[in-house]
Amino acid sequence: MSMERWSYKNAGVDIDTANAAKQDMSNVLAATNQRVLNTVGAFASLYDIHFPAMKHPVLVLKTEEPGSKQLLALQHDRAESICFDMVNHLINDCVVMGAQPLAVQDAIICGKLEQAVVMRMVKAIAEACRQQDCDLTGGETSEQPGVLEAGRYVLTSSIVGIVERDEVIDGSAIQEGDVVLGLESSGLHTNGYTLIRAIMAKQPDIIHERLEDGQTFLDAVLEPHRCYYQAIKDLFPRRIITGMAHITGGGIRENLNRVLPAQIDAEIDLSTYPKLPIFSYLKNRLNIAHDELLRTFNMGVGYVIVARPNHADQIIQHIQANNIRCCRIGTIVPGQKTVRTINAFLW
Repeated sequence: MSMERWSYKNAGVDIDTANAAKQDMSNVLAATNQRVLNTVGAFASLYDIHFPAMKHPVLVLKTEEPGSKQLLALQHDRAESICFDMVNHLINDCVVMGAQPLAVQDAIICGKLEQAVVMRMVKAIAEACRQQDCDLTGGETSEQPGVLEAGRYVLTSSIVGIVERDEVIDGSAIQEGDVVLGLESSGLHTNGYTLIRAIMAKQPDIIHERLEDGQTFLDAVLEPHRCYYQAIKDLFPRRIITGMAHITGGGIRENLNRVLPAQIDAEIDLSTYPKLPIFSYLKNRLNIAHDELLRTFNMGVGYVIVARPNHADQIIQHIQANNIRCCRIGTIVPGQKTVRTINAFLW
């Protein structure tokens, strides 16, 4: 009786392809930052955290993934843009504490490792990190046939940032009378895509529809998540920010409230929100309830800064000098740690 010869490759995992991909990655991840003490191939990454100018450095840790937007992006060959989504979302969550991003690690899980696709992803993740003054120091690539089908990828990443302990921005300094400033988003960012994909499944031709600015619906919903770090980092040493919030899943009501002290509310005037064609389309062309829109999407404001009224104008000017629209969208009032909305969108 002949016996079938088993191998890992026949079972669906090609170690040679994985090793070739890792070799290619070593060129992409060649460290230029002297704080990175080793390279690809080590069991773990070493990063020098000696910061002699800091009295009490605190590490800021965060893990993030781009949600079901990654499925939509990869179905339409947007391997690079989804990596920018992931890194930019990750960094926004880190710097909301007033931190400087240092090092990112990624994980790419797939049903079948396609070397060219993985390299596109790694290069994009590394470039997204470079643009925000941090380093991709390593990660994990795992081929898992039977868990994921061929062509499916699941991405995730983690970051380490650093901040002086007495310079942490956690919202505890927010007080009645502060103003709430809204920074314009680039679109949906990375939230609400289960709903978007459900709409697209029911209305497949919607991807070709043109919005007011001429962009297709597909391009609009796949616009990469905006990173706010470069626009806000120089404000940190001025100590004029009392709180910040990254507006992600749950919208402004369920994100800004996370940094409000007890006995404080934020009153947000929706009539001040910037008009983005994708949100105008979702609001006016699709049958989505007002509260559902507010709870699912950022609706045009992707990041919020809270500050004293006398500092608001200089913050707005600084943000807009960095090519991001910023305006007053609300005030801090007495309450119970909630976000209230008044008026209606003007579009």
